[in-house]
Amino acid sequence: MTDVSIIIPTYNRLWSLPNAVQSCLSTTANVEVIVVDNGSTDGTWEWLQQQPAVRSIRMANWGKDWAIVEALKVAQGDYVRFLDSDDWLSADANAEQLRLARDSNADVVVAGYQDCDDDAGRLHVNPWAECDDFIAQQLGEGWSSHYSAFLFRRDFIHDIPHRQDFAFIDDRMFMIEVALRKPHLAIYPKPAFVHRRHSRGRLQISDGIVKTVRTWQRIMVYRKALAMLAATGELSLRRRQAGLGFLWSATRDLAKTHPADAAEVYDWIYELDPGFSPPIRRSLALAYRMLGFRTAERLVNLRPSTWRSATRRP
Repeated sequence: MTDVSIIIPTYNRLWSLPNAVQSCLSTTANVEVIVVDNGSTDGTWEWLQQQPAVRSIRMANWGKDWAIVEALKVAQGDYVRFLDSDDWLSADANAEQLRLARDSNADVVVAGYQDCDDDAGRLHVNPWAECDDFIAQQLGEGWSSHYSAFLFRRDFIHDIPHRQDFAFIDDRMFMIEVALRKPHLAIYPKPAFVHRRHSRGRLQISDGIVKTVRTWQRIMVYRKALAMLAATGELSLRRRQAGLGFLWSATRDLAKTHPADAAEVYDWIYELDPGFSPPIRRSLALAYRMLGFRTAERLVNLRPSTWRSATRRP
């Protein structure tokens, strides 16, 4: 019997993959480590062939989402978790989360995590923040942690895919869909994994057109999620408001390149909550309402030294 399947998608990460894999094996649980190599050219596949404890899959570089979908097809664990090859699990976290899951019959065991800044050589703990509405939390009310810190019952999430149409923010869409199913939660009180920040490039760090697409996908995730909640009569004011801070930030980013589209999202925000108060100075908020979103944004870009300072509350 396999207790936990740990899925690690990777592409040209041989410099970090052995540490990620080793952290998964350092446990008393019966673990299946599945590494999906997305066509690496740095010797990753050759290294994997020398690892008898790893189940390896090789595929063309179609990205993380397809890699996870393929891995889930063969996963045998009662529970499953997802780990980037840049990162690693905390010692004993996997076994202890599994024990919690079994003892409480949990669908998801949540936890906080640590940030490791390679350049600065610092570790920072992001503890789990308790919230009495898991859906609101995953929409943006407070801190929602990182899904690599979570252990999922495989039967509970087997038909929730990592969606390629939200490739830059697929984990957020996944977690919102998990939350919509109202999982029974257990809380692991320690950091469950270490999220590595480094200068070698990650999907979360983008610029140019990729940044614009990522911003648009962030908005589309929330359009989809809130529509799903509305369809089931579960879109409370609290849940609408939970997503507005996230939407506001994305809308401001989108306005830099696509002001007309951003203006439409701005109007939608106020349809969701006519009393929405953006996290900016009152003078700029008034300008948005009096002059219109596009005109106010144009002024922000024309006079960065005065107006941009007003986009932050004191």
